[in-house]
Amino acid sequence: MQRDGINRRDFIKSILAGASIVALDWASLPIADGKELGENEFDAVIIGSGLGGLSCAAAFARQGFKPLVLEQHSIPGGYATTFARPGGFVFDVSLHSTVVGERDGIHNLIPGFPEIEDVRFVPHPYLYRAIFPEHEFRVPQKDLPGYIKILSDYFPDEAEGIAALMADMSGISGDIGKLSQAQGQVDMSRFPMEFPYLFSSFSKTWGQLVDARIKNPKLKAIVSALWGYYGLPPSKLASIYYALPTIGYLTEGGYYPVGRSQKISDAFVSFIEERGGKVKLKTRVKEILTKDHAAYGVKAEDGSEYRGKVVVSNANAYDTFHTMMQEDEHLKDYLAKMDGYSVSLSSFQVFLGLKKDLVREVGIPDTEIFCAAGYNPEAEFEDALHARVEGGAFGLMIYDNLYDGYSPEGKNTLGIIATQGYDHWKKYEEDYFKGNKTEYRKEKERMAAILIKNVEKKLLPGLSAAIEVKEIGTPLTNVRYTSNYRGAIYGWDQTLDNSNPNRMPHATPIENLYLSGAWTSPGGGYGGVLWSGLECFGQIMAKWKG
Repeated sequence: MQRDGINRRDFIKSILAGASIVALDWASLPIADGKELGENEFDAVIIGSGLGGLSCAAAFARQGFKPLVLEQHSIPGGYATTFARPGGFVFDVSLHSTVVGERDGIHNLIPGFPEIEDVRFVPHPYLYRAIFPEHEFRVPQKDLPGYIKILSDYFPDEAEGIAALMADMSGISGDIGKLSQAQGQVDMSRFPMEFPYLFSSFSKTWGQLVDARIKNPKLKAIVSALWGYYGLPPSKLASIYYALPTIGYLTEGGYYPVGRSQKISDAFVSFIEERGGKVKLKTRVKEILTKDHAAYGVKAEDGSEYRGKVVVSNANAYDTFHTMMQEDEHLKDYLAKMDGYSVSLSSFQVFLGLKKDLVREVGIPDTEIFCAAGYNPEAEFEDALHARVEGGAFGLMIYDNLYDGYSPEGKNTLGIIATQGYDHWKKYEEDYFKGNKTEYRKEKERMAAILIKNVEKKLLPGLSAAIEVKEIGTPLTNVRYTSNYRGAIYGWDQTLDNSNPNRMPHATPIENLYLSGAWTSPGGGYGGVLWSGLECFGQIMAKWKG
């Protein structure tokens, strides 16, 4: 069976390649030979300090190599950063919840980096709260049977289908785990029998996986409530990309770092620099240097050049190839394929600092609340794509309920988020970057007022009067601070055509140039980009081993 030109054997090969990275044997990987490098010479030059770039650089540093990370912003982390405002408020740019490992009873295990021990994560009291017009519930932490019971109580006629859908998701996760344990040694002729869930789901969207088990349209929307985390509605989203992280989230729980996401990024920077690597901020890369279609370094905007055995771009893939190099003719076919990919949604966020503890006053125990406009995620996606916030869908983040001291004493820090497409903001782009923001500000204030009113009406009466600090981030804000193409928050969309094995690989047609991060395998999200950096490093090591 084909999936738009990609057969199952190709898909299996791509999964096996990823599974081999899961089982990286660090002791067998090359280590640095101790050869002294020049001042601007490095084993690897990494463009961008998003978590995909930092994890890749950290892997090089772990093996004794000398990586250099060049970051255009004044702080490291990409979307994993924070910013402060008067009144003692510190806002997290993007992180909501992630899955982490546990050791010695403490949740501080960042996947792939057990040496990083100084980032502590706390669990959400509930995984999330979902609000639909006729249904409302809190998803329990690390309790899949409890979640199944909640859904089955609402929809008793669908109990069998609910259990089957969760079994499908668990089965996909189990199959991936078995592949990891096999370390890539799999009899491909027996793959359909030994890995049935993975084999049967690779050619399906999440909507098709749900349709096979669930009949009630309202329940279909409810089990797809987290589609915004992945940027596409069920009809467009690759099933594995929804099922795998979501089942992990349901079974392993959701956690948040004490100190916010900046704590993770700063921990990686310390890890890299303590081992001889370097992270250089406020240094925008202007050009990837190539000779005979091979990368040998980069040139910064200030004219400085940095040489590397390899160059890893954690910058967005579009700009990597369209603005950082002049290889259009050599890359003609590659660019044609890349330009056929669709770019993920961006985000519109309202960051609020409240002058009183309204959350405790109202009595809301939740940390993450997702309010749906109805039972039609396809329609909500269209609203997001066209930046229509009037429909009423939003996410509300209240991390004062996670740990004491998140906000100044007696105050609250809130975040309201709505996913959005970029096209609506395109008309403001030229003036925005020239500093002419009058019309832009009117539009973002208009949208923010709608979202604040919706939150005030549904959850926090008195919100407007309690606001001390307000900041608004739009897709153009994302472009300004992260340089992500179209302000994307997930890289390329995870459609069937755009997920593995079709997803842009780490290796590129330019020798010694690699990609890490949301725009390559496996995709966006904190867990995805951290793993991407390790995958990229693993492929480079395989080549260096010969």
